[in-house]
Amino acid sequence: MPIFMDRHIVLGATDDAVQAAHQKDLEIQDKYHLRFLTYWFDSRDCSVFCLIDAPDEEVIRKVHSESHGLIPSEIILVDLKNVEAFLGRSADPEPETTASGEKRLHFDSAFRCIMFTDLQDSTAMSRKIGDAAAIELLELHDKIIRKALEVNHGRYIKHTGDGMMAAFTDVASSVRCAIDIQRAFQQFNGTNPRLPLHVRIGLNAGEPVERNDDLFGMTVQLAARVCSHCEPEQVLVSGIIFELCKGEHLDSAFSDIGKAHFKGFEHAIQLYQIDWRTPPVETPETHSRLTTSP
Repeated sequence: MPIFMDRHIVLGATDDAVQAAHQKDLEIQDKYHLRFLTYWFDSRDCSVFCLIDAPDEEVIRKVHSESHGLIPSEIILVDLKNVEAFLGRSADPEPETTASGEKRLHFDSAFRCIMFTDLQDSTAMSRKIGDAAAIELLELHDKIIRKALEVNHGRYIKHTGDGMMAAFTDVASSVRCAIDIQRAFQQFNGTNPRLPLHVRIGLNAGEPVERNDDLFGMTVQLAARVCSHCEPEQVLVSGIIFELCKGEHLDSAFSDIGKAHFKGFEHAIQLYQIDWRTPPVETPETHSRLTTSP
């Protein structure tokens, strides 16, 4: 059967109330020949996202109506592999043990930060040094980015031609990852001045079900547009990234570079530059992040 994701706004919702509603769905799912696979809950804006294996949208609405009366505002068709790539799971999480020894399920938020990277002039690089040498250099490029993703708990999603797309559950971690990537390439270029690698990075954040029918559709589109707007060695982020990083202990500053108009977006988007060249505070943590051996 097709896989769907729906979105509910449940004002005043709590973890316990959402879990109770999910249990009511499970109790009658066999009656309607569908399966509620899992859900995500964001207490900040009371958003609940259900993942359902169902014959069609109508039966999803019918079950929700009968079980607890919370009808979704939106339902989209999704690919299970994409759900797992962006959100990290397609089933209920493993129970966590509380301080009292009780087993309890913790359902994370579906809010994600999306990162795009783009390598400058990879085609010209192949012409300059040959395909074999260029492939070897691209493998080093990939290794640098994957190491930064691993250290900062980023989830690799896919290659995008000359770069990568990744997702993060934590916005500050995505910014730290971008900083680490640029500093690692700066270090690499310092020892390889004849064949430097220059990367652009764009960041945006949002929820999986928005105004269109694609998983993280508008969030991904804007992250890609922001990356394309970058100069080589630049990191640009949308306004939501800047707002959510206030109060975080980052070792780089943000610079307001004004607004930009992007195709597909009605309003101008506020952008900020991450000044990653700001000297980091040297701590054991930052030293380990910045040490790269491709």
